[in-house]
Amino acid sequence: MNYKEFVGQVQHRLEYAQFGQAVRATRAVLTTLGERLQEGEATDLASPLPMEIDRYLTEAEHGQRFDYPEFLDRVAEREGVDRSDANYHAQQLMAVVAEIVPPGNIEKVDGQLPDDFDQLFALIEAEDE
Repeated sequence: MNYKEFVGQVQHRLEYAQFGQAVRATRAVLTTLGERLQEGEATDLASPLPMEIDRYLTEAEHGQRFDYPEFLDRVAEREGVDRSDANYHAQQLMAVVAEIVPPGNIEKVDGQLPDDFDQLFALIEAEDE
């Protein structure tokens, strides 16, 4: 999947009229996730993604410790949406990421994060059932 296809998938899932809105959501979610992950996990998650997108994960200041509500607050602030939209956008974005990234990489990321981040992977688990 290339950059335009990836962002197009995000745009479709989030029902955004404009491509730029989907780019902003992608950047907000993946930058914030990159901040929470250790550098190696962020790199593993990013490597199968288009290079225009993987940098959001890899160029973050890694290894920050914050809980899921703080994750949502950061995403909401970066994207300019409220917390419930940030949660929905993060879940949808991770579902798009899971279409590209091998399941083992997703499981490693899930395993590195505290249990309150399980909501982030809710759609992935629902689609696997």
